[in-house]
Amino acid sequence: MKLERRMFLAGAAAGAATLAAPAVWGAGGGKPKVVVIGGGAGGATAARYIAKDGKGEIDVTLIEPTRTYYTCFFSNLYLGGIIGLGDIGHTYARLASDYGINVVHDIAIDVDRAGRTVTTAGGDKLAYDRLVISPGIDFIEGSVPGWDVSHQDEMPHAYKAGTQTALLKHQVENMREGGVFAMVAPPNPYRCPPGPYERVSMVAKILSEKNPTAKILILDPKPKFSKQALFEEGWQNHYPGMIERIGPDFGGDKVEVRPDAMEVVVDGEVNKVDVCNVIPAQKAGWIVHRAGLTEGNWAPVRAEDMASRKDEAVHILGDASAQGDMPKSGFSANSQAKVCANAVVAALGKGKKFPARFSNTCWSTIYPEDGIKVGATYKATPEKIAKVDGFISKTGESADVRKATYEESFGWYAGITKDMFG
Repeated sequence: MKLERRMFLAGAAAGAATLAAPAVWGAGGGKPKVVVIGGGAGGATAARYIAKDGKGEIDVTLIEPTRTYYTCFFSNLYLGGIIGLGDIGHTYARLASDYGINVVHDIAIDVDRAGRTVTTAGGDKLAYDRLVISPGIDFIEGSVPGWDVSHQDEMPHAYKAGTQTALLKHQVENMREGGVFAMVAPPNPYRCPPGPYERVSMVAKILSEKNPTAKILILDPKPKFSKQALFEEGWQNHYPGMIERIGPDFGGDKVEVRPDAMEVVVDGEVNKVDVCNVIPAQKAGWIVHRAGLTEGNWAPVRAEDMASRKDEAVHILGDASAQGDMPKSGFSANSQAKVCANAVVAALGKGKKFPARFSNTCWSTIYPEDGIKVGATYKATPEKIAKVDGFISKTGESADVRKATYEESFGWYAGITKDMFG
């Protein structure tokens, strides 16, 4: 399906308290400098809003290694054959041409917080007055025994969209007749999307069309998961008898994989599989750890402006942050980025600050024209981003309601990618 451009329905109102500013901006009295690490839903949005709302009076640099960014959200729909890979790929050309952002395609390898510089793999050293870090997630080494990133070609994670997603799609479409697709689901908290259970739905869609006697096995360390009743209802309606979930009561939390033999071991029992999607436990992107901004696996931040609790000149967005009640989603990162951008622009003396407000909705596709959603609004408190109210789809909804939810998600996708990339 071709993605149609529609109105972005759910932008978050931004705002935050003014931060203490250094005495001199721009390492010599010129324009204040903002460096943004990571060009996803958090970083790209923050860079665009800081440049736009700063009205050319803030020097913004965005560091992102990929020239084409593939969104994790909607990557499951590509896996299910509903959209093409090109539909989720985006470039940074308009951020540079329309907003004057200096887009550096490189990897940030170090942060000198005392000297306020970022060093890239290419050897550049970029000064900043404010730093925004939105690096997404990395995997916790050893969280799935037998698997590490050296095995991602045999057992893809497909949790960083692009070539990994394309590889997993190829493997699913070329399974032997009647074969077994296994997913090792992640423990909480994890990045979503690409949601594991939407992914199961999209794999089931492909298999029901191409390989209807195949089976899907979910090995899940969690006793329950978000929208569980809705997914299980949808699986029964669209893919009866195809999907089996093994939770922790039956060994779903005691899983080992053997990539070379294409085996999964569940509580000591060996199972031969044809495709295995391993989604390990997750932590903040490594650059946040390198910068010394984490406590445990995640980076604690202030709710009112997404500033690090360890360094108020650094703001940490999206999946990497320990912020409270918001899920680790693209919508959340985009919402947090607007709050952060407003706080940064105000702190640099280039705009007015507004109260921080946040929102999130996560859509999931179970089958074409069968969409479900969950969402909430949030506020900043001294302790965390706190949930105010929420909503969720209901089991037994009519086909018209589910179709409207499905179509709404496409409008949201067009809107958020416009909001990110211009």
